[in-house]
Amino acid sequence: MTKNLRPIMLVGTGSDVGKSILVTGICRILKQKGYTPAPFKAQNMSLNSFVTKDGLEIGRAQAVQAEAAGISCTTEMNPVLLKPSGANKSQVILHGKPIGDQTARSYFLGNNKQELFKEVKKAFTKLQAQYSPIVLEGAGSISELNLKHRDIVNMRMAQYANAAVYLVADIDRGGVFASVYGSIALLDEDERKLIKGIIINKFRGDISLFEEGKKMIEDLTNVPVLGVIPFAKDIYIEEEDSLALDTKNKAITTGKINIAVVLLPFISNFTDFNRLEKDERVHLFYTRSKEDLKKADIIIIPGSKNTIADMQFLRNAELAQEILNAYEQKKKVIGICGGFQMLGQSISDPHHVENDIHTIPGLGIIPAHTTMAAEKTTSQCNFTFKAYEETCTGYEIHMGITSFEHQQKLNTINNTPEGYMDEHCWGTYIHGIFDNSIVIDDLLKNFSIENTSETFDYKKYKEENYDKLAAHLVSNLDMDYIIAQMQSSL
Repeated sequence: MTKNLRPIMLVGTGSDVGKSILVTGICRILKQKGYTPAPFKAQNMSLNSFVTKDGLEIGRAQAVQAEAAGISCTTEMNPVLLKPSGANKSQVILHGKPIGDQTARSYFLGNNKQELFKEVKKAFTKLQAQYSPIVLEGAGSISELNLKHRDIVNMRMAQYANAAVYLVADIDRGGVFASVYGSIALLDEDERKLIKGIIINKFRGDISLFEEGKKMIEDLTNVPVLGVIPFAKDIYIEEEDSLALDTKNKAITTGKINIAVVLLPFISNFTDFNRLEKDERVHLFYTRSKEDLKKADIIIIPGSKNTIADMQFLRNAELAQEILNAYEQKKKVIGICGGFQMLGQSISDPHHVENDIHTIPGLGIIPAHTTMAAEKTTSQCNFTFKAYEETCTGYEIHMGITSFEHQQKLNTINNTPEGYMDEHCWGTYIHGIFDNSIVIDDLLKNFSIENTSETFDYKKYKEENYDKLAAHLVSNLDMDYIIAQMQSSL
């Protein structure tokens, strides 16, 4: 294929209009057509992250998009990642490594955005030397006038890349005419020249009824509407945004194994449970209800971006006692990463990595003490679970170092014990542990509900859904036009 194809960029009229999933689908289509696409998002804000092969941290969405493109993810695909860690405060991750915490005000008003933009441009240039075309993703709205001159992710990035830009609008939320027209009208003339098409996303009902609406939008904006994408419930693409939690189950059901994930204020990497909730034996739900925890068969304390603050939340909300009650009743209690730290005797933060509090008691279920470290551990790993011989895969992202009064190991990584288990509880630093069927089968083996299906191949399932998404877009989006713009001169 021709090198140096013009980059494609999807921007939005607002947040949660579906840009990430559309980028995922377009990456898949271009891969199917023989191109070598790669995703790029200059700055992402998310508590769901992933670790590259070289042990660096990026937003989970770009890892998913890279997977759809059939390539390994790298930090060049998401050079700046913001991970909220407190009220108006985020950890700033640059090129996969944390460089400190900043308040929203200091980050967005400070002059460091100039330096960050230099780093973003370096990352984009390096990525463009390896892949073609680059499929960029914006963030939020392209017309936030008060923040525009500090922008490093939307039209400023589009101008640097000379990208063919496509504006995505969510018709499901209403106001599509005003949002599309206003977003384009508020752009500078040079920015408007980059807008090559409009995509109307999440349409419900008979698309033919919107033909007049398409023409009205085109007449108002002088920009072609390239597609009206129907809302599709039967296509599964992993979502990283915390807004995705709003669509998750929130209550107990009957006839299945009820697994309660505690909905922590600073919950992170809730994608850990995507595979588990696909198991037909399981009803997995997120809750802050004491009554729900009483009725749950299994309780999971998930990862956290602020473990000490979330440990305080468990106590203040009286959930800590319900977790202890469940353990005493011999129900299974599990902790992942920050949740694993909370299961121990104490959590200390002498360097104030996460919190101003020096030390706080944990739940006291396992004989372990955690100290927050200045350096973050980020790595992919192969491991064996319990006494099983099968090799499993996962990844670690944590600031803490946990020491044990005595350890009954859960996992083995390179002949080194990891995690802790007893008869009714286990904890681990490994994210993605439930992506391994052997772990799920072990977790559910003592319940009377029979597994009537074959072993669920999560990787195959994801690949099938990338293909379904691609087919869905091809049927409803003018990809020939997009490819023609991609092949136009830089």
